[in-house]
Amino acid sequence: MQPASPETRTSSPNAVLGMLLVVYTFNFLDRQILSILAKPVMAELDLSYTQMGLLGGLAFSLLFTTMAIPLGVLADRRGRAKVIGWSLAVWSGFTALCGAVTGFWQLFLCRLGVGIGEAGGVAPSYALISERFPPEQRARALATYSLGIPMGRAAGALLGAVIAASVNWRAAFVLLGVAGLLVVWPFRRVVKDQPQPADVVAVPVMDTFRRLAAQPTFWLISLGAATGSLVAYGLAFWIPTVVQQNYGLTLTQTGQFLAAQQLIAGSFGMYAGGVLADRIGRGDRAGYARIAALGYLLCFPLLFIALNAASATMLFVLLLLPSALIYIWLGPVVTAVQHLVPANERATASACFLFVNNGIGLTLGSLVIGSLAEHFKPDHGVDALRLACVSVSSLYLLATLLMFLAAPRLRRAWLG
Repeated sequence: MQPASPETRTSSPNAVLGMLLVVYTFNFLDRQILSILAKPVMAELDLSYTQMGLLGGLAFSLLFTTMAIPLGVLADRRGRAKVIGWSLAVWSGFTALCGAVTGFWQLFLCRLGVGIGEAGGVAPSYALISERFPPEQRARALATYSLGIPMGRAAGALLGAVIAASVNWRAAFVLLGVAGLLVVWPFRRVVKDQPQPADVVAVPVMDTFRRLAAQPTFWLISLGAATGSLVAYGLAFWIPTVVQQNYGLTLTQTGQFLAAQQLIAGSFGMYAGGVLADRIGRGDRAGYARIAALGYLLCFPLLFIALNAASATMLFVLLLLPSALIYIWLGPVVTAVQHLVPANERATASACFLFVNNGIGLTLGSLVIGSLAEHFKPDHGVDALRLACVSVSSLYLLATLLMFLAAPRLRRAWLG
């Protein structure tokens, strides 16, 4: 990939993208590590499915969602790289503190802290990438950055399981949190904020809000992605427990199972979505939303079949395709959101999108599945959690409808 313009930079666009990918990997590693550790954490702290669902969703998303917009505005005005660097330090520190908790509320507060930190990482990164790469390469570049999601989930599952099995779950939080802190210095050395052109002025936040709120395209895309994310975040949090409870895998085996799924299927699906968007969207902007819609449409039946597999081996094979399709939307949709506003409002616009997406998807995903599992437990016992996962995955059909409705409107709303 080549830069959009020959401006003088301390690092090449690819070097910046690589460093942002490392940071995003830690973002999702620290965000999702609780899922692989859910079973031992629940046992030691005596937590219910519902409490664990709150820790995986609301505890993290409450401030992660609400702080994303002010931090996105701050990044647009004061420096995107600066905000990302400080955010990495904050969320890594709180991840390490999770290893010292003794009860539900202490862990809840530490997860709030992780959410505050991670709120300043994603939206400014989207804007930095859009700033460094030309329009015809942005979906691919954003998809490359988003490889941090499957890579982070894979690393969290594998390293979390290995450390917990070798020492305990507390050591996993501490060691991986400290590892994130060690990345702050090289990140700040490689990724620098560029001087803004003299003719660029700060746009009042409410102007961006009003611009987005008046666009049906923004709401259809955001609500479609949020519905899909509700399923995806919920499954990502609870599948490790399903694999252990229903298929008899040990903690270490579960970590290996999930790491392989994410690295093989998740990485392929993420990157494929970006490549397809750059090729199809070049001729028809509606393609950015249609790629997401088709991915969602296929997910529900494939997940239904996979989650009814008779063995762990069959589950692994059947999950590969939906595990790829779950990610295919991200590159195209994030690129589309970047083009609903002028360039100097992109971090703020991304934060608004993330507010809707995470406010619904991340907050409710693990909680809805956990609460359904509690409801099903008296009649279905150990199978309750698996049944809850299957039931919630049907929401992919709603996500499909919303993205198909957004597609023709995206042509008219596209800027730049």
